[in-house]
Amino acid sequence: MEKYKHSLEIQIRFSDIDPLNHVNNSCVFQYYDLGRINYVESVLGTDLDWTEVVVVIVHIEANFLSPILKSDKIVVETHLEGFGNKSMTMQQRIVDCRSGLIKSTCQTILSGFDKRNSSSVVIGQAFKQRFMDYESS
Repeated sequence: MEKYKHSLEIQIRFSDIDPLNHVNNSCVFQYYDLGRINYVESVLGTDLDWTEVVVVIVHIEANFLSPILKSDKIVVETHLEGFGNKSMTMQQRIVDCRSGLIKSTCQTILSGFDKRNSSSVVIGQAFKQRFMDYESS
């Protein structure tokens, strides 16, 4: 069983609900964004400075396992699966707090990024170490 150290409660908004009376799947990606950003800020111990972002999303995929309803109380759980040379892989899931039911899962691959020349770069060891320390504590 994967260990998710980070959890963020999500407030479901009325505008997230589609004509089928559940959260539209496109909104689920916004929930994952919120969880991922909050996770990174927790690891780094500060708000993200968007002028100094060192990784960008290069791949994201989600599985929608069960509809998320307006009445659900949900959290996004996030953890780091691992690092490559120029990449990092994160796993996330949305869980209903009341039932424990996993509503959706997500895998995101991020790449080291140099915005000066818009190219991928090796992710620095100090950056990697902060995540590894967070996950192992």
